[in-house]
Amino acid sequence: MAAGAVAAARGSLLGQVLGDAIGATAGLVPQAGALNATSGGQLACFTVDGLIRADVRGALREPGHVPSFVRHAYGRWAALQGIIPSDGKTKKWPDGWLADVPMLRESRGTAPATLAALRERAAGGGVDGPAPRSSLGPRAVTRTLPVGLYARGDEAAQLAAEIAALTHRDEAIIAAAVGAVALQLLSEGAAAGPAVQQATEIATRLGRGPVPPAVGDALVAGEVAPREAAQLVRFAGDGSAAAVLAGGVYAVASFPERDTIRDALLFASAAGEGGHVTTVAGAMLGAAHGPDALPVDWVSRLELAWVADTLARDLVRQLTESPAGSEYAEASDPNWWDRYPGW
Repeated sequence: MAAGAVAAARGSLLGQVLGDAIGATAGLVPQAGALNATSGGQLACFTVDGLIRADVRGALREPGHVPSFVRHAYGRWAALQGIIPSDGKTKKWPDGWLADVPMLRESRGTAPATLAALRERAAGGGVDGPAPRSSLGPRAVTRTLPVGLYARGDEAAQLAAEIAALTHRDEAIIAAAVGAVALQLLSEGAAAGPAVQQATEIATRLGRGPVPPAVGDALVAGEVAPREAAQLVRFAGDGSAAAVLAGGVYAVASFPERDTIRDALLFASAAGEGGHVTTVAGAMLGAAHGPDALPVDWVSRLELAWVADTLARDLVRQLTESPAGSEYAEASDPNWWDRYPGW
């Protein structure tokens, strides 16, 4: 596996679940004890699981509808939580290794838009699918950020938009596309300014409406008037998907240095919108700087650290090695299908 890709994936996913946990404290980080995930951190892990399974399926059989695999992953999360019943398709369901992680069975807040879509049991659910969604909430962005580790450019923007459209609408879909592409570019070494600007251009080509201007405004403010609490609160605004993306961009642009991630997360956690800005900032800064730049004392107490780190490594391994095999190669890991069943 390419060392750079692994470091970027590990940094991004660890940074995301760290931001999720720190954001939940509203900046009042306890001196000891576990830093627990919220439902947002749990769902981000299942996004990655769904992406890996879609790729396994494509390598061994025929390409599937990737957003449907991610939607199915959210169904497994809800089943582990006891929110929806098993679908009865397999003897062991939910299946895969995440089903055996105890903390993913812990209820850590609700995700109303996600649950509403799951209960509808709507098929597909792409951008142009039936059953229009009503939510503009922040999880359209936080759940889809890992898409930037799976796909690039226009493909990442379209896939993030389709996954967001499973549960959200309008500006939330565009914000998801911008967030995923910006994270991808940051993971490849771009600075915050060029990454957000290029992501905005790519997302605009989707034709689903203009990118909320607050995102560009936040980037400029982070460069000319950084680290101002009033600016952060202004951008985080109503806590919508577009607002938390703007707030996250402002935090990233305000604290671009490798050694200021702790300060960036504490700053972002004061946004007052439930911690989602901190999640965006953590994912983007982790992607840019890698896992070694994250505060060790926090990561060592992070509830989902091992889960996120394993998923990050497995995602890169699937994309570069296809351990379950392919049409042209035998499986190098006979247990991979059991870890990530591609059905």
